Order: sequence, then structure tokens, then C-alpha cells
Amino acid sequence: MFPGASDEREETDTADQAVDPDRDGPNFVVVGAPLDVSTTFQPGTRFGPRRIRTFAEPFDDYDHRTDRHFSDLAVEDRGDVRAWDDAAEYLEYLTGTLRDVVWDDAIPLMLGGEHTVSLAGVRAVEPEVVVCLDAHLDLYDAYAGNELSHAAVTRRILEVDAVEEVVLLGVRTGSEAEWDRASEDDVTVVPPEDVAGWSFGDRLEDRTVYLSVDIDAADPAYAPGTGTTEPFGLESRDMRDIVREVAPRSSGFDVVEVNDRDDGQAASLAGKLVREFVFSHADGT
Repeated sequence: MFPGASDEREETDTADQAVDPDRDGPNFVVVGAPLDVSTTFQPGTRFGPRRIRTFAEPFDDYDHRTDRHFSDLAVEDRGDVRAWDDAAEYLEYLTGTLRDVVWDDAIPLMLGGEHTVSLAGVRAVEPEVVVCLDAHLDLYDAYAGNELSHAAVTRRILEVDAVEEVVLLGVRTGSEAEWDRASEDDVTVVPPEDVAGWSFGDRLEDRTVYLSVDIDAADPAYAPGTGTTEPFGLESRDMRDIVREVAPRSSGFDVVEVNDRDDGQAASLAGKLVREFVFSHADGT
């Protein structure tokens, strides 16, 4: 269970709103999505949700910046949606699970799992803008013949009818074909060295937003436990600041690509970013 969250169920097989402590039901719902079928280098994202929960356990309930307690914000942990090998079928089921959360006027908080699961989050929320922290463009039309590879997830997200634009922050690598696709008007790429001083301006105003964090956006010094590390990445504080800025406008959130190949650095950072999202969304700042 995610620390500070109420627990509805530990595992299942089968629009912005103000946080209201008196409402009937959760404000935020944690869902684990341990899909691990298309990882191309170091597998292990199936352990991501569990590790994020585990390494979030020591975090204090109280947040000094917002003067709020995590346990007061009606966060409910519904455990993991157990993954299986058929990615298309799994994503369809996961989309339905997350859509139920959205229809209940709660914010889904998804713990990956490989980045492919973000497609389910976007399908459920149907945002106009997707903001993604990532080391990679993930704009392959298909990777090794697989259209549902983690390396093609941004391309699939752009095919969701509601999505008008994807903003990629921290990207520092991609194939020539991916960079060609990234040059089109519906994609904005901000390299790591520009993220700290970059402004969204008014591009998020009056638009529904989904925020995705691929943990490999961080420099490997901060998050070595991920499938495909890429040096010269983001500082963890820069990632925190983006989450704080975007969270109040976001109708859904995920953190993905954490695996079990470090001593908990990646999972700890991921768990902290989840909490930063919740505190910032609840506080509106």
C-alpha cells in the first residue's frame, strides 16, 4: 500500500477537481501497472510498483511547503492490475480500470511498469496536452516490429483523438526518424539543459493535461534503476519543480520505468514525485 493512503484492495485481476476531505470517495487513486514485456535492455519494471511503495514508506506524512498531511488528502491505493503477456489486451483492461477512477471524479496515480502503460492513462483521461519527462523521444512508429513497444509510446499517445500536443522535457536521444517526427507542430522537445529555465507560458491554460514521468529522465546518478539509462539527464530538483508546476492542472499522473536494479534510488525518487504531485495538486501550487 502506498504510505498514507487508504487501502481498498491489494491486487485486482480484473478533470481536475478541488480536494474535498469530506467527499464520498477518494480524491486520488493509486493503481500499479507492472507491465514488463517490451523492455529492450534491463528488464525488471514488473517490480516497479512494489518498489515505489516500499521506498516511499520512510517519507514523512507532513509536507512543510504546503502545510498539508498526505493522510488527509483522501489517497486510496487499489493495488496492482496484474499484467499478462498480451500488451494490447492488458492496456485495454488497464484503460477501463483508470477510466473508472476518472468517472468517479478522482485523479489516477499510476505506478509503472514499462512506459507503454502511459497509453492507458492517456486513453482514460483524454487530455488535450500530455507533458512527459523522459530521456527518449519514444516516437518510433514501431520498434523491432512492435507498435506497442515502450519505445513507441509517445507515437501512440499522439494518435489518441483528444491529444493535441505532447511536451517532452529532458529528452536527449532518439533515432533520426524520431527526430523528424518530433519536428512537427504537435511535439515540443526541451533538452535537459533548458528545462530549469523553460516556461510553459499559457499553453496549459484552459486545457486538460496529463503528466507522465519516465524515471529515466533523471540523470542515472539519481535513478540508476531503470531499463535504459541515458547520461547527461535532469537533476532530481528540476523534475520536482516540473511536477509541482504541472500537477495543479493535471487530471492524471504516472511514474514509470522503475526497476529493481539499484539500491532504491529510482524508486525513492519516483515515490517522492508521486507525493509532490498530490501535495501540489491539492494545494493548487
